[in-house]
Parts: sequence; structure tokens; C-alpha cells
Amino acid sequence: MAGQINPNLLLAVPLAPLVGSAIAGLLGTKFFGNVVGRKVSHTATILGVFVALVISIMTLRDVMGGATFNGDVYTWMTIGTLKMAVGFQIDALSAMMMCVVTSVSLMVHIYTIGYMAEDDGYNRFFSYISLFTFSMLMLVMSNNFLQLFFGWEAVGLVSYLLIGFWYTRPTAIFANMKAFLVNRVGDFGFILGIGLLLAATGTMHYGETFAKADQLASMTVPGLGWPLLTAACICLFIGAMGKSAQFPLHVWLPDSMEGPTPISALIHAATMVTAGIFMVSRMSPLFELSDTALSFIIVIGSITALFMGFLGIIQNDIKRVVAYSTLSQLGYMTVALGVSAYNVAVFHLMTHAFFKALLFLGAGSVIIGMHHDQDMRNMGGLRKYMPITWITSLLGSLALIGTPFFSGFYSKDSIIEAVHASHLWGSGFAAFSVTAGVFITAFYSFRMYFLVFHGEERFGKAHDHGHDAHAHAHDAHDQAKAAHGHDAHALHDSDAHHEEEEDDHGHHGLAPGQKPHESPLVVTLPLILLAIPSVIIGFLAIGPMLFGDFFKGVIFIGENHPAMEELAHEFHGAAAMGVHAFTTAPFWLALAGVVAAYYCYMINPRVPAAFYKALKPIHTLLDNKYYMDKFNEVVFAGGARLLGKGLWQVGDRALIDGFVVNGSAKLVGWFSTIVRTFQTGYIYHYAFVMILGVLGTLLYFFPFWRA
Repeated sequence: MAGQINPNLLLAVPLAPLVGSAIAGLLGTKFFGNVVGRKVSHTATILGVFVALVISIMTLRDVMGGATFNGDVYTWMTIGTLKMAVGFQIDALSAMMMCVVTSVSLMVHIYTIGYMAEDDGYNRFFSYISLFTFSMLMLVMSNNFLQLFFGWEAVGLVSYLLIGFWYTRPTAIFANMKAFLVNRVGDFGFILGIGLLLAATGTMHYGETFAKADQLASMTVPGLGWPLLTAACICLFIGAMGKSAQFPLHVWLPDSMEGPTPISALIHAATMVTAGIFMVSRMSPLFELSDTALSFIIVIGSITALFMGFLGIIQNDIKRVVAYSTLSQLGYMTVALGVSAYNVAVFHLMTHAFFKALLFLGAGSVIIGMHHDQDMRNMGGLRKYMPITWITSLLGSLALIGTPFFSGFYSKDSIIEAVHASHLWGSGFAAFSVTAGVFITAFYSFRMYFLVFHGEERFGKAHDHGHDAHAHAHDAHDQAKAAHGHDAHALHDSDAHHEEEEDDHGHHGLAPGQKPHESPLVVTLPLILLAIPSVIIGFLAIGPMLFGDFFKGVIFIGENHPAMEELAHEFHGAAAMGVHAFTTAPFWLALAGVVAAYYCYMINPRVPAAFYKALKPIHTLLDNKYYMDKFNEVVFAGGARLLGKGLWQVGDRALIDGFVVNGSAKLVGWFSTIVRTFQTGYIYHYAFVMILGVLGTLLYFFPFWRA
């Protein structure tokens, strides 16, 4: 039965993690004298997130029963007719996001007990991740642009703190500053979009803005003549490009691996990087009125999905492989947004949250078992030593590549079908990108899986990479880069802060004779709990989320965008879709990727070496990440330096100091030099000056030459 949700209960959802964060961050750190210990800190934060999860599940149940809430809970400021408030809009979209955020966050909190057990910043880390959860919840629950922007900036701030958690390491400081600056570029576009909508509508409330969507579609940007709605939507999406790491604002995400593994799962799975996908879905009433903006989204998403996948193929750091996988999958979600398949984008967001968190936490478990060595070339044969990590990682990998009946299959294949059903400009390129991406994803995912869990045991051999000629061929290049401080984390564990675990050779990893070990229950339990939805949630949710009434009245799709209608026409149930998949191209492409990875890295390692020699320029291009970092360094950072130098030399020194300050002083000095020649003390000299003054006045006011 439809009804209203209690707003006081909703307040507890973001506030419970905030209280836990305050307890751990204030009372559990030196700031207030370490009043509480580790046990109290992790208990308070976990309890706060657990409370938020329970209420979120209750809210989702109520929403599925027809209950909604859309109202303000606190008015911050009123300026004329503009009301700035804290408010919640609780419907199917926000309730689903609340459950995803809190469930993944709870798993990360529990996992952190084991992963960060030896870290001195234990309490501080729990405070940060709980504060991150609060920020994300404020974002997804908001009913107005002001609160959306608050949550948007808050997750950016806390991610800066988390990426640079080990602030004594220069690479971590570089990575968090990079993430902060790149996100500021996107956020500049985001606030411009909000400003355009505010100026045109006079309100920051979602509902009031959407009610004026048709009016906005007929307006233009003053002075430019551009369609206002298109400009606003593109600006909003630029914000999503930064937060959801879309090309070319993706460069921060791989470097964010410098933070501890739990935050990699939290940032890259269900929270920060999906904020842009959520935002565009929430703004569907606006985006549906601009085909130009949708085509722009399609092209950006297609580039990200395809070209970021290529980068995952050459990575040797286990966390970086998963990071580039995240970039590619975010591209898939973005493409779905562009073809007006918002339901599918959000559906993939949900399934991806579970299996990607599983893969990141599984990678962290491997890193623990390997004594904080992340290089896959030093692994192999871990299956028999870490059985729980092995089977859960296998399930996560199968979900990622779209294996029929796994959760990732239902969402990923739906995206591919939706793209093929679209007729918008750019959808042809998108169809190629998402289809080719299936093979690429399967190849790099199972390259990682085989190198880590199967084959020869390569640990405890002091970086002997002879098993992989391809890797060996450029190992020296990697080490040279590391020696110069560039991408040193590609060889060494970005989590390698535990000095006591270094061996006699001064590097992390297993010493000769040591064997890997399974992680403790506090680490493996979240893996097991995340593996369950990674397998079944797609089968259970595809019907109501894509073809039922779950998003009815929440997500709006125009009649001229038929992708979802064509998908609904072809859908005959989750089971039938899974069976039919065995006859489709994506399944065989995924299978080909797995077989190719098995042959290259288990049967005949000479094949990657041959490809490396034959395609060395391409490998160099990929190894340098398409030179995007170099481009940004030369063009933007270098341009900023040149601009700053120009402003300093021309603006500051020449114009302000030279002309205005020193110039005015010289002018006064010159005038004074002339004037003081008349200060002789003789009366007739003063009379002569007075006569000249009177003459000058007469000539100015009564010029005889104009008569």
C-alpha cells in the first residue's frame, strides 16, 4: 500500500555513519588524546553503517510497496524566492543506491579489520571510510542540486584523504593531488551546469526543475545562442566525466591505487565513481530532451570502454588490472546512458558494485597472502594455498566477463543489445566498442586469474620473471621507471607500508621457502558475502528493474528513443536469456578471450613475447597510457606554468610594479622636479606662475581658436 516514509528514520541513514566517523576520527586519534581504542573505533563505525544498511533495506521494501518521500528536512537559507534546503527524494532509484552503498561499505568496513590490522592509522582509516559513506548517502538521497553538490564535493574531499592515506609516501601525495585536481576540472563544469539551470528556473529543487524541462528546451544561453538545455546537460556530464573517470578525465583513477586496498573497493565499486552514472540517471527528464548531449555521452563512453580495456592487458600490478577494468565498465554504463537505457546503466551499476568490490577485496586478500607483493609475475599457483580467495575471485571474474547466468551477464549483455537498438549519432561506434570490449575484458581478466592462481609457483624467487617472456622483456624498463620515481608502484606494493614485512633484500613479498597463506575470516567472510550477489542478483533483478515497474515515474525515456522498448520486446525471462546467450556473439567473444589468455599464459608464454616484439610501438603507447599524463603535464601543467610566468613577468612586474606603482612614483617625481623650479622665494616668480594659471584657465574654458 502506498504511503509516506518517516523522514526521521531517513535522517538516521546518513547520520549513523557520520556519528561513527566522529567517534573514530575524534576520540580515536591524537586530536582528542586517543580516548578510545581500535575496538571501539571499528565497532562504532561498523555499527553505524549496519544501522544505515538495515534502514535502507526497510526503505527499499517500503518503496517496492509504493511508499515514497520527497521533502525538505532542514531549511538552510532563503534568498528571495530561492530556497536552499537539505531534503530527501526517496524512490526506487535512491533506495536501490542506498542499499548498494551501505552493503558494499559494510563489507569493506569488516574487511578493513583484517587488512589494516598492523597500520598505525587504523582509527583514522575507519573514520575516513565511514565519512565517505555519509557523503555518498547524502548525494544519492538528495532532492535538490545544492545537497547534490555538497555530497559530490564531500566524496571528492574524502577520496583525497583516502588516496593519500599514507601521506609519508611521495607517490601517494602525488596520486591524491592528481585526483583532486582532475576532479576540480569536472566539478567546474558541473557547477556551471547547475548555475545555468538555476538561472533559467530560479530553483534548485529537482521536481521544480523537471517541471520546467519543456520550457528549458526552448531557451538559449544569453549572448551565445546555444540551446540552454544542451549546454546545461553537457556541463553536468562533464562533472560526471571527472567523478566517474571518463576519457579524458580518467587519468586520476589508476593512480588512486596508491591508497589501501579497501578504499579501492569502496571508491571504484559502489560509491564515488558511480556518482556520475547515478546523477545522469536522476536527470533523465533533462537529458532526454537533448540528443546532442546524449550523442556526446555515447562517444565519450565508447572511447572509455574500449581504450581503457586495452590498458588492462599490459598491467602487472594486480590492483591496476582491476582498476582499468573499472574504467572500462564505467564506459559501458556511460554508453547505456547515452542510448537512453538508463535502467540498464543503473542495473549494471548495481551488479558491477558487487563483483568489482569482490575482485578488489580478493586482490587485497592475495596481497596479504603474498606479504604485500602486488606484482602478478611473482605469484602463480595460489589456488591450493588460498582456496576461498581463489573460488571467490573466480566467481567475480566470471561475473565481470559476462558469463551466462552470472550477474554481470544480464547487465552487460543488456547494454550491448540496447546500443545495437539505438539510432542516435555515435551508436555505431559504441556498438563496435562494447562488443570488442567483451573479448578484451575476458582476456585481461583471465590473464590475471591464471597468472595469480594457476601455473608455476613464482613467489620467493627474487623477481624471477622468466615465466613470462613478455613481462620479462620490459621488466627492466619498469624498474628504470621505478628508479626515477615514476610508477614505482607498478613493481612494488602500493600497500607496502609494513616495514617489518620486508625481507633481507629490501623488497616486499615472500622470502625463499615461504608459502602464501589464506587470509583470516574477517577478510574472507566479506568475499563470500559479496560472491553471492555477484552470482544471483542479476537473475533476480533484471525483470523488475529493466522491464517491470520498479523505475516507473523515476526514470523518464522519450518516445523517440526506442532502445528499451526493443529490449522489452526481445526479453522472455531471465532463464531464457541465459540459455539464448550461448548462441550470441558476446558469449563466444568472451570464451575466445578466456581461451586466448589460457593459451598465452599457461600453455605457450612465447606468444606474448612475440606480440611484444612485433607490436613494440603499440606496447610503448599502452605502457605510457596513451601519453595522456605527458600531454596533461606539457599542455595543462606546462601551460599553467607559462601562463603564471607570463602573468608574473608581464602583469605583476611590468604592469603593476613597473607601470602602476613605480611609474606613478616616477611621474610624481618628474612633476615635482618641474614644479619646485618655481619655488624660488621671489614674489614676481609666484606672480608669473599665477598669470600662467589664469591664462591656461581662460584658454581651456574660452578657446579663441574655436570662435
